[in-house]
Amino acid sequence: MEIANTKWVAATASMWIESFIGASYTFGIYSSLLKSSQSYDQSTLDTISVYKDIGANAGILSGLFYTAVASGRSGNGRFFSGPWLVIFVGLLQWLVGYGFIWMAASGVIEPPPVAVMCLFMFFAGHCQPFFNTAIVVTAIRNFSDYGGTAVGIMKGYLGLSGAILVQMYHIFCEGDPANYLLLLAVVPSIFILTMMPFVRAYDTVIPGHKKYLNGLSSISLIVVTYLMVVILVENVIGMPRSMKICSFTLLVLLLASPLLVAVRAHNEEKERLLSLDFPVTERSTLLDTPKPNDVDVVTTNDMNVLEAICTINFWLLFLAMICGMGSGLATINNIRQVGESLRYSTVQLNSLVSLWSIWSFLGRFGAGYISDAYLHSHGWPRPAFITISLVIMALGHIVMASGLLGSLYIGSLLVGLAYGSQWALMPTITSEIFGILHMGTIFYTIGIASPVGSYIFSVKVIGYFYDKVASEDHSCYGSHCFRTSFVIMAVMSVLGSLISFVLFLRAKKFYATLVAKRILK
Repeated sequence: MEIANTKWVAATASMWIESFIGASYTFGIYSSLLKSSQSYDQSTLDTISVYKDIGANAGILSGLFYTAVASGRSGNGRFFSGPWLVIFVGLLQWLVGYGFIWMAASGVIEPPPVAVMCLFMFFAGHCQPFFNTAIVVTAIRNFSDYGGTAVGIMKGYLGLSGAILVQMYHIFCEGDPANYLLLLAVVPSIFILTMMPFVRAYDTVIPGHKKYLNGLSSISLIVVTYLMVVILVENVIGMPRSMKICSFTLLVLLLASPLLVAVRAHNEEKERLLSLDFPVTERSTLLDTPKPNDVDVVTTNDMNVLEAICTINFWLLFLAMICGMGSGLATINNIRQVGESLRYSTVQLNSLVSLWSIWSFLGRFGAGYISDAYLHSHGWPRPAFITISLVIMALGHIVMASGLLGSLYIGSLLVGLAYGSQWALMPTITSEIFGILHMGTIFYTIGIASPVGSYIFSVKVIGYFYDKVASEDHSCYGSHCFRTSFVIMAVMSVLGSLISFVLFLRAKKFYATLVAKRILK
C-alpha cells in the first residue's frame, strides 16, 4: 500500500512501539520480588537498578549503529539498512534481558550472582537506546521544522508506556510480578517485530505538518486523560476485572486512532503534490549550519561526538543532566520503597508507578510542544526550559522530603513533570547545537549523565542514608527514612538549574540566528 510508505505511518508505528517499551519505568512492580527472591538488601537492589539505568542510557553504540545503517534514506532499496535494523538489535537485547530476569525471579534457574543479574538488567535497559535512537532521530528527520513537538510526542509515549504496561499487569497478571516479567519478555517483542518495518526516514519538509502534528498531540492528550481517569477510578472505588478488560480495550482503540491522522495527512499531501502548489524542501531551516563567524558562543552543526565533547556547551548540558535526570531517575527507582516506608497500600504503590508515567508523559509532550511554540514565536532558546524544569524538580524533592500527607503524590507529580521534560528537551537541543548527522551518538553520550547521576543519588545518597537508619532486617518506616536524601537531591537540582542557565545565556545569540534564518526563508 502506498500509504505504508509515508512519514505519517512511520510516526504512528513509532508511537505504538514507544507505548510498550517503557518497562524500565515499571521497575517498582517487580523490584520487591527481586529483593525477596534473591535475598538482596536495599543497597544491592539499588545497585542492580543502576545497571538498568546504565544500559538504558549508554546509547553510544546505538548512535554509531544508526549512523552506519540508517543515516541515508530508508527508501534507498537496501534491505539491510534503515531504522528497522536498529530496532531489531534492540529487540534481541530485550528478549535476552527480560527473559533471564523472569527465569531468575520465578525460580526457573538458580539465583544468579549479583554480577550476572546486573548483566541481565543491563541488557533489559540497553535495548531502549536502540529503540529510542531509531525513533527519535527518525522523527526529527521527518519533522525537522517542529522537532521539539515530534520528539515530545515520541518520548511522551515512552513515558506513558509505564502506565499502559501497569494496566496490562492488572488485567493479565492479576498482581503476580513473576507473570508480569514473562509478559514483558513475550508480548512487546511480538508487537515490536510487527511494527519495526514501518519506521522509516523521509528527509523532506512539507507545509501543513503542524496541523497534523497537533492532531497527534490532541490524541496523545486524550489518551493520557483517559488513563488518568482509569487510575483514579481504580484507586477510589476499585474496578472488577470485567471493567478493567473493557477499559483496556477502549485504551487500545485510542492508541490505534493516530492511524486515522496518518491517512488524512497522506491524502492531503498527495493532493497538494498533484496540484504542485507548494514547495518541498530537504531540510529544516532550524537545522541549517550557521557560518563560523555567527557561532562564537555555541559550536557549529554536524559535529561528531569527539568534536562535541571538546566544547563547553556539551559539558554544561551533561552536568545539568546529571543533576536533573540523575535525581529524577533515582526517585522513580525508589518510589515504591518510599511509599512502603510511609505505609502506602499495594494499590496506592502501583498507582504511584502509573501516575509517574502520566506525569512523565505530560512533561515530555508539554516541554516539546511549548518550547517549539516559544522558539518559533518569541525566539526563546530551549535551554531556558531546562532551567525552569530543574527549579520545578527541586520543589518536588522538597515536597517529598516534608513527609506530609499526600506529599508523595504531589512531589512525584512535580518531579515526574520535570524529569519527563528533560528527555524531550535534551535530544532536540543536541540536534540544534551539534547537528543531526551524529545526533544519536551525541545525544546518548550526554545521556550517560542519567545513569551516572542515578548511581550517585540511588546508591551513594538514597541507599546509604536508608541503610544507615534501617533496622537489622533492612526495613525502615517513617518520613525520616528518605528525608535527607530528598533534601540533597533538591540542592543538586538547584545547582543543575544554574548550570543550564549558563547554557541559556551562551545559546541566546545562536538561537536568535536560527530564528532569523527561518523568518528570512
